[in-house]
Amino acid sequence: MTTSIDREVESRLAEQDVRYTRGRRMVVAGLSSAGGPLSAAELHAGVGNELPLSSLYRSLAVLEEAGVLAPHHGTKGLTRYELAEWLRGHHHHLICTQCGAVEDVAVTDRHESQVERVVDEISSAASFTPVSHALEIEGRCARCT
Repeated sequence: MTTSIDREVESRLAEQDVRYTRGRRMVVAGLSSAGGPLSAAELHAGVGNELPLSSLYRSLAVLEEAGVLAPHHGTKGLTRYELAEWLRGHHHHLICTQCGAVEDVAVTDRHESQVERVVDEISSAASFTPVSHALEIEGRCARCT
């Protein structure tokens, strides 16, 4: 079954003369159904033996290079991946410093406006022009509290 995300990713890859292979489709599907960014190991556990680990890493690299995935370099040097904002929409993250879990969190329009105001104030004071922002809140998840 082809989803709208698949069509958008396929179009993006075609613009860069990159094929949307079965392995890349599996990576996109796995990340699309996740509740937050996943590490390569977490993603591999989700797809099982259907995709060799070496193919998974190649797919992650190709999709990141094409701007389909966004890497997040988290606690203890672990990189987690998620679909880029142009596919998933703008959101922020809650990061558990105990177990490393990362959860997507949407904020209200009122809170997003407050975050944007702070970003603009900090950037202006540094003569910097922001193009985007990401809020990551570190703490302990409910499982680790």
